[in-house]
Amino acid sequence: MPLLMLDLDNTLVDRDAAFREAASEFLAAHGLPEADLGWLMSVDASGYTPRQTIARAMTDRYGSAVAPAIRTLLDHGAADHVTLPDTTRTALTEATAEGWTSVIVTNGRVAQQELKIRTTGLDTLVHGWVISEAAGHKKPAPEIFHAAATTVGASLRGAWMIGDSAHADVLGAAGVGACSVWVSCGRTWTEGAYRPTRVALDAATAVRQVLGG
Repeated sequence: MPLLMLDLDNTLVDRDAAFREAASEFLAAHGLPEADLGWLMSVDASGYTPRQTIARAMTDRYGSAVAPAIRTLLDHGAADHVTLPDTTRTALTEATAEGWTSVIVTNGRVAQQELKIRTTGLDTLVHGWVISEAAGHKKPAPEIFHAAATTVGASLRGAWMIGDSAHADVLGAAGVGACSVWVSCGRTWTEGAYRPTRVALDAATAVRQVLGG
């Protein structure tokens, strides 16, 4: 069966919106300035900033008294608030019905990413997942894509990768000979050295582009 690889954060789920909601609750719960939400989102950088770096920055700003709450926010905040759009759920169901093998390929920590997968019900919609912490490699390294194919007993020949990151997802797919759909979220493609096979506004549209051939 053909292989469909899917990024998790800001592709299948709106990780930034989930973290924003959790961060807003953190500020309100501790009587901290609401205006700091922009600073927190900037420091977080869509989850690309290392957890330890964010924790240090927040502790320096808010003091060690809220350190336990900071750990809770960084470990569970986004995962506790993520949701899966109905349109994406339907598209993944259609992919399975049409014979595609779907596997999530995501960078991040196992505990946090698996919590997102299970909280949203993605564990019932895909055939498996590979998380960089467990794989020992991060996208765009080819090893994590090979691990994804092995996990579900599929081949990378004829495979597609759907994701929002030009570097991790599109370049990563090109590195293993897979086609790609870049989830733009309204952004403009700026890379000159490589390009996605297709561009879609969101994950559901991207999946349906792949299904449409």
